[in-house]
Amino acid sequence: MRQLQLGLVVIALFAAIPGASGERALSGYLSLEPRVFVDDPLFAVQPEAGISPSIVLAPEFTLTWNGDDNRMTLAPYVRWDGDDDERTHTDLREALWSGARGPWTWRVGLGRVFWGVTESRHLVDIVNQTDWVEDIDEEDKLGQPMIAVERWTATAGSFSVFLLPGFRERTFPAADARLQGSIPVATDSADYESGAGRRRVDWALRWADVIGRWDAGVSVFYGTAREPRLVPAQGEDGTPVLIPSYDVIRQVGLDLQYTRNAWLWKLETIGRSGHGDTFAAAVAGVEYTVFGIAGGDTDLGLLLEYLYDGRAPEAPPTIYDDDWFVGARLAFNDIQGTSILGGVLYDEEGMFALLEGARRLGNVWRLEVEARWFVNIDPEDRFLSGLRQDSFVTFRLARYF
Repeated sequence: MRQLQLGLVVIALFAAIPGASGERALSGYLSLEPRVFVDDPLFAVQPEAGISPSIVLAPEFTLTWNGDDNRMTLAPYVRWDGDDDERTHTDLREALWSGARGPWTWRVGLGRVFWGVTESRHLVDIVNQTDWVEDIDEEDKLGQPMIAVERWTATAGSFSVFLLPGFRERTFPAADARLQGSIPVATDSADYESGAGRRRVDWALRWADVIGRWDAGVSVFYGTAREPRLVPAQGEDGTPVLIPSYDVIRQVGLDLQYTRNAWLWKLETIGRSGHGDTFAAAVAGVEYTVFGIAGGDTDLGLLLEYLYDGRAPEAPPTIYDDDWFVGARLAFNDIQGTSILGGVLYDEEGMFALLEGARRLGNVWRLEVEARWFVNIDPEDRFLSGLRQDSFVTFRLARYF
C-alpha cells in the first residue's frame, strides 16, 4: 500500500509540471505461470505434488517529454497464486521520473538498478530488495524508493550517488506453502537494529567505467541489510518460527569483466561488516563462447564460476559458501529468439540444478520453461534441507502488448 501511495504521489507531481504533456506508451504482459512440483511435500501442511496455478499482470506506462530528457515510468506488478497466499501480491516495481541535463542524470521515485557481471550470484547488487516469493534465484527485485544522481565524464567514467529513504523487507512464502523451508518465517514480526526501522535513510555510491577491455565498477553501501538474519523464536501458538532481523551494514564491492575475443573473465567481490565479524565474499569465473556451431547460427557459451563466502555462523544463511557453478548457454539467433540456459551449483551438501528456455511464438506471445532441481541435499544443511523435496518446473505463456 505504501508503494501504491508513493506511485500516485509521483504521478501527480510530474503530471502537474508545465510542458509535461508528451508521448505516452503502454506495454507489458499478461501471463499464465503454472508451477509443477514433482515430489510429495516434506511437511504435511504443504500442497501435494502437482500443478500450482498462477497468473501475472505486469503493465508498464511511460510518459516522455522534451525529447527523451524527461521520462516517467509506472510499472505495477500483480500476481495471483493458487497455493501460496504470500505469493499472491501486488507491487510497484517502478514509479520513477528520470531526467537528463547534460552530463547529469536524475532519478526520483521508486526504481530498480542492477550491478554485477557474474552468472550464478550477484554479490554487489544491493540497492533493491529480493522478491523471494517470485523465485528462489534472487533475480526478481522489489522497487526501492530513491533519489539518485549520476554524472558521466569522458575521461573518468560515471559517478553515482543514491539516497534511499525507506526500507523494504524481503518476501517469504507462506507457512503452509512450498519453498517455505523447515521453519516458517514470521514476516510480521521483523526486527531492526536501527531505531528508525523501515524509515531509515540508507545511501550508496558507485563508480563505473570501461577501460580498454575492462568493465569495472566500485560501490559503497551503508544501510539496512537486504539479507535478514533468521532468529529462532516461538509463534503465538507456541510453534517454532524464524524472526527476520535486519542489521545495519557497511559494504564495499568490486565488479570486473575482462573481454578478449571469445573469452569473458568475471569477478565480483565484497567486504561487509555488521553481521558480527567482518567478512569477504567473491564470485570469480569465465565464460567462453563458441560462435556458429557446425557452421550454423547457433552460439554456445560455456560457464564456470567459483563462489566463496566467509561469513560467520551468526550472519544470514547462504548456500554460496564454497561452491562451483558449471553451465552452458545456447543462443540460436533465430527470429523467434530461442535460447536455453542450464547449470549446476555444486558443493559437499548437494547440488542445485537449473534449466531455462525461452522462445517467441509469433509477434506477441512468448513461451518460457524454468526448472529448479534440488539433488542429494544433506538433511543437516541449515539452508536447503527444508527445500529438498521442492523441485519444480514453471511454465510461462505470456501475451505481450
